[in-house]
Amino acid sequence: MIPLTKRAAAAALLLSGVTAQDTTTIATAIGSVPSACATLTPAYSPPVVAKGWKAQLIATGLTRPRGIKSDSNGGLLVVEQGVGLTHLTLNDKGGTCVSVAKNVSVIEDSKVGNIQLNHGLELSEDGRTLYVSSSEYVDRYHYDPDTAVVGERTRLVANMTNPGGGHSTRTLLLSKSQPDLLLVSRGSATNIDPLAADQSTGVSSIRAFNISDAATGENPYDYPSDGLLVGWGLRNSVGVAEHPVTGTIWSVENSADNVARLGQDIHEDNPGEELNYHGLLNDTSSPLLGANYGYPSCFALWNTTDFPSQGDLVVGSQFSLDNDATINDTYCAESTIPPRLTFEAHTAPLDIEFLPGNGSRAFISFHGSWNRDRPAGYKLAYVPFTSAGEPADESDSRGAARNILTPPDVTQCSRRGACFRPVGLAFDAAAQRLFVSSDATGEIWVVLRDGEEEEEIEGRRTATDTSAQPGSTSSGAAMPGAALRGVGPEGWVVVVAVTAWMMVVGGLGFIV
Repeated sequence: MIPLTKRAAAAALLLSGVTAQDTTTIATAIGSVPSACATLTPAYSPPVVAKGWKAQLIATGLTRPRGIKSDSNGGLLVVEQGVGLTHLTLNDKGGTCVSVAKNVSVIEDSKVGNIQLNHGLELSEDGRTLYVSSSEYVDRYHYDPDTAVVGERTRLVANMTNPGGGHSTRTLLLSKSQPDLLLVSRGSATNIDPLAADQSTGVSSIRAFNISDAATGENPYDYPSDGLLVGWGLRNSVGVAEHPVTGTIWSVENSADNVARLGQDIHEDNPGEELNYHGLLNDTSSPLLGANYGYPSCFALWNTTDFPSQGDLVVGSQFSLDNDATINDTYCAESTIPPRLTFEAHTAPLDIEFLPGNGSRAFISFHGSWNRDRPAGYKLAYVPFTSAGEPADESDSRGAARNILTPPDVTQCSRRGACFRPVGLAFDAAAQRLFVSSDATGEIWVVLRDGEEEEEIEGRRTATDTSAQPGSTSSGAAMPGAALRGVGPEGWVVVVAVTAWMMVVGGLGFIV
């Protein structure tokens, strides 16, 4: 039983406007102090966290961590580029109070024929089948989440190496709406790759393969000729995601560098990076399925200022480089699919992950530029989606991406290791926290909603967008108890204090 004086103190604190961040004060008032959370500090100036969010560095010392995935036991699988696949056992105290208890190797590149896992990673719905990729192959393993041990390898897809090298990531996505389909994204070999103009090469495309079929190590799928063509003319779509409600496929594309238009250098602000829409995997009548998205002939306009021979082009319009008699702006507009949204040039989006449940936000990691005089990107952001499964912003918007983590001084980010460089995104099993890998700094961060933020979605402005909260309904009306979900041990002190205040107001003489 807590004495009345402490009950009154707790109530007074709450009535005076104390927030969730003042947990130590409230805990003292009600006689319970939360245990401290050991934290890591980056060796560089940490990213700035936007209002309404909190973030914490939870792992360091990794080797270029790329794709990440939370397993069914709460462990974190991490592709370390050039090393293999690693399992992190987490010491989880709730909220962002997370640390690494143990780090073990699951697949070592040097012990599987020097295959060089470099990015792609997926887990089956039951968490017991693992999919990984190299620049040439997609492989499948039985996976035991209790021991983090894999079984015998089965080769699913082959023949993905680009002539001359180039982009080597092969992103993997298991469809939930079509559970037998595994999507594989393959980028270009060069900056402007002529092979991508021929869809039969398999270059710069996304294809889907039926993993329930009898593909074996002796007879894997041939990437260029087998499977379902989802889209082509996609320079390097490293991030691929499926909307959890509509089942539609979306990708983020890294566009070209060092580009000139009609002989004029436009590379600083054009072309823009892209969010592309591919429709449904089972809608064979859709003009989007297997469509041409333009590369290497057509690109998305980002900055319209001083753009040579602009005509009626707007942000997101497809344009050609030479605008000649054959490949010109008219051809691009009539024969290729424009992006649904366009982002700042060279920000390099590398992953996209929808908020589980209602898909009201698409989180995107912008790895950051190398091809601009002033660096850009180096941030984690999100794009609001409506309840219909569409971006809330118009296609010509230049502000669709809302920042969550940004560099304190982006001009310093051209120096190696000077800035957070996000790559892989993965929600934990409870779909409350987002894990983020940073390859250049060898880190894993955890990000969580924490309080109010002002946002406008579907024409309404609210202090807190409840449709984006775990545990809310798709219509935006919060479910009972939704505000308590995702609350760490510090936050529960506030919950206890609120309960105390309510009981005092109600005239009760004790607190259990």
